[in-house]
Amino acid sequence: MNRRRTETRTSASTFFALFLAAAIAAGGGVLHAFYKNRQVQVSREIDAIDRRVEQCRLDIRTTEMRMDQLLNRFVIRKQIEENGSALRPIPIGVIEQIDATAASRHSVASAAP
Repeated sequence: MNRRRTETRTSASTFFALFLAAAIAAGGGVLHAFYKNRQVQVSREIDAIDRRVEQCRLDIRTTEMRMDQLLNRFVIRKQIEENGSALRPIPIGVIEQIDATAASRHSVASAAP
């Protein structure tokens, strides 16, 4: 069961080429898994950012609603009355109309008469 001398032997370069091909295929598989994992991570980060953006939008809408409630003049009037403040409504006859062209002048108010 000896080999015949006329048979061709596989050379070392063939084994080296097979080993190199297997290493390249294994490296490609590892890189594919790495890139796919990174893609999933980025997708999760994007989803988390989208959720945070939606939460911020909801917070903005809630804050605007609360501001509108707090700035409602009827609510402010009721709160002033409940607190027993000395503030009273201004009669309509006391209100002065300001000319829009006069507002464009650069004047400085003075506390001294």
